[in-house]
Amino acid sequence: MKCPVCGYSESRVIDSRPAEENASIRRRRECLECQKRFTTYEVVETIPLVVIKKDRSRESFDRNKILRGIIKACEKRAVTEEQMKKLARDIETHLQNQLQPEVTSIRIGELVMEGLKEIDEVAYVRFASVYREFKDINTFMSELKTLMTGRRKKRK
Repeated sequence: MKCPVCGYSESRVIDSRPAEENASIRRRRECLECQKRFTTYEVVETIPLVVIKKDRSRESFDRNKILRGIIKACEKRAVTEEQMKKLARDIETHLQNQLQPEVTSIRIGELVMEGLKEIDEVAYVRFASVYREFKDINTFMSELKTLMTGRRKKRK
């Protein structure tokens, strides 16, 4: 690491700790030449993700957009902010680990629904009703029946 004061390329790490919700590592360094101290941040380089929307248009992946949808679905429910943020992070991590540069909005929606189903079933149904564009009460009831059937199978 090049010293920002004298430009010398050798330094030693004095202290390391996680930063930004463990998304990066903060390192306190000391230049071996001039003994000045400076801070660096180490982040994992990720592949930029592109989302292919239903209309076939493309846009950059935005975790905050997922988080907004999750927050709206969980409104007035007993779901903590940390649970919602963790779900959004987990989805992003899962997609990054796939090492695919493009992902469909349909796949992202399915991942959100899978996560919400585990956290809060009412939030899941709320999200599914918007995401799957329920047209009438029959579609809504069909989704509830599917949810209830899955619940019974889990208990057995």
